[in-house]
Amino acid sequence: MPVAIITGASKGLGRALAETLAARGWDLVLDARTEGVLTETAQAVSAHGTRVTALPGDVTVAGHRSELVAAAWQLGGLDLLVNNASALGAEPLVRLAGLPLEGLRRALEVNVVAALGLVQEALPLLRASGAGTVITVSSDAAAEAYETWGGYGASKAALDHLAAVLGEEEPGLRVWAVDPGDMATDLYAAAVPDDSDPRPAPASVVPAFLRLLDERPASGRYSAPSLLVEGR
Repeated sequence: MPVAIITGASKGLGRALAETLAARGWDLVLDARTEGVLTETAQAVSAHGTRVTALPGDVTVAGHRSELVAAAWQLGGLDLLVNNASALGAEPLVRLAGLPLEGLRRALEVNVVAALGLVQEALPLLRASGAGTVITVSSDAAAEAYETWGGYGASKAALDHLAAVLGEEEPGLRVWAVDPGDMATDLYAAAVPDDSDPRPAPASVVPAFLRLLDERPASGRYSAPSLLVEGR
């Protein structure tokens, strides 16, 4: 069975991806910081009959990243790494004039440094897979200037660039930065708590990720909404 590591997998997009991949027969290593929620997610996902290893922890901790990769190795290797764990930098979001620098450091540490650290740890297994794939979950804030989204957007822009360079340096892998578009997630609610406009459920964008996995286009940056429209 193919094996995937998904960070930030206890809810939102991470959980939706885990559910769908498990239904397709993938074995999974799931990460999140909150143990209780992650355990509940793992139990639900494992109902599909695949092996699911849940490892609560913080992706900024090197030892935890090593545990995630070791768990994938125990399942047989690693075919897909999804860097989905994210930090906003401030909750709710604030303008740059008031953005706490410690918050910015946290966003960069989670969204960029930890993501690269996990890629570095996982590269030997990904290279050995024959179909090794890295997905970094991006944001339209990485490419567009929105008030209050400066710190988070800057971290995602940096992650996009790392993904682009990784795709050049590792031609044997597929490396996709994917902007999932607007979604109704706890992260968005924490970012903009006063925004009550309806947004799509995370599960609604999962078919875009599946299209990438099925068609395996060249490494690059992709928009989930565009993939969904083109796939109709």
